[in-house]
Amino acid sequence: MSDEATRSAATRLLDTCRARGLTVATAESCTGGLVAAALTEIAGSSDVVDRGFVTYSNAAKMAMLGVLPQTLEANGAVSRQTAEAMAQGAIERSGANLTVSVTGIAGPGGGSADKPVGLVHFAAASKDGRLVHREERFGDLGRAEIRHRSVLVAIEMLQEQASIHPRRA
Repeated sequence: MSDEATRSAATRLLDTCRARGLTVATAESCTGGLVAAALTEIAGSSDVVDRGFVTYSNAAKMAMLGVLPQTLEANGAVSRQTAEAMAQGAIERSGANLTVSVTGIAGPGGGSADKPVGLVHFAAASKDGRLVHREERFGDLGRAEIRHRSVLVAIEMLQEQASIHPRRA
């Protein structure tokens, strides 16, 4: 995860968070920790990055983030509702001011007519109660490219939230 666009976005996010006294946590499924890896690849990121939750299985989403079984049963792991529950769970279970969650279908298999390969749901949550969702349909671009694009979207969402979050004293 060392391409220039990712490194630049990660550096910009870390700088914004430092300037505002903010910390972040990630809750990742299809990206398998790549968002946290992109951030922690930057030297000095430990003053911003609190932790990352890699919750690939539904059991992990429930145990680590408090996603309700009913949410998963009713909507599936790849859904707005699950992404939002993951982000909120990460806020509740971390010391971070901001979180982002990623859940999707990176392929090559696992897609359906309703949820095709390349469908990814994101949510960003903040300690002050903001919660935003974003859905991307990247298409069947290949597993690595879907995951890479998902990392960029997740960092962008954190950047947007950090930019509007009140500065901490």
